[in-house]
Amino acid sequence: MNYPQPPGHGPYPPHQGGPYPPQGHGYPPQGRPPQDDYYEERRRRDESSARVAHVVRVVLGVVLTIFLLHVLFVVFDANQGNEFVSVVYVLAKTLVLGLGDVFTPDDALLGVVLNYGLAALVYVVIGQLIIKALRR
Repeated sequence: MNYPQPPGHGPYPPHQGGPYPPQGHGYPPQGRPPQDDYYEERRRRDESSARVAHVVRVVLGVVLTIFLLHVLFVVFDANQGNEFVSVVYVLAKTLVLGLGDVFTPDDALLGVVLNYGLAALVYVVIGQLIIKALRR
């Protein structure tokens, strides 16, 4: 009858260790490699800059949505007496930052589309530059 050999008995000598410390004996703690303070600080900085980039992206989305709603309300001649439409109008006028009268074509509808489209483009470019700078 052939019985299996107990562990540690075989044609090879038992492992005596190596250049690395043994695992599971308190090193490294919780199975993770030791962390230098520099890398921990870098990780925290990266996480916080990612959060700020996310906030910038959300704010950019809200501004672009306000511009889009304003343009749609103007194009489809929405009721200016409606409170939601008037709030969007006031917010869009505030956020356009002087770009609301760059183009002055004869058609006022085209002027609104061009001016608020330009403002949206400026917001997107500046927002993406800020997000890329935060990701570095």
